[in-house]
Order: sequence, then C-alpha cells, then structure tokens
Amino acid sequence: MRIRMLVEMTGTRDGQPWPAKGKEADLPTAAAAHLVSAGVAERVDEGKPPRKGGRRAAVVDP
Repeated sequence: MRIRMLVEMTGTRDGQPWPAKGKEADLPTAAAAHLVSAGVAERVDEGKPPRKGGRRAAVVDP
C-alpha cells in the first residue's frame, strides 16, 4: 500500500530511516494500515492532492 507520512518519525524500519513528513512510501498492507489508523500516515490515492496539516501531539497536564 502506498502511504504519505503526516508526521516525522524517528528510528528505522528494516534498517532504513522512515520517510520524511510529506514523503510517500510503499509498505506492506498491514504495516501501512496500522500507520494510517494511528493517524501518522494517509493512504495515497491516484489524483488526490496531499492533505494539509498533520496529527498534533496531545498535551496532558500532570
């Protein structure tokens, strides 16, 4: 599944850095679906422009 990252992610996946925010990548369907459901990526549909903005971190007052 082709996805577009909505946030910056640290670390690596299979030894490679995650794509930068706004960049696209092809991932196995299960992995891509997990990122989409978590709100850190969106599915890329042909002809659809990128979504503006991204997920914002929640601030919790201790």
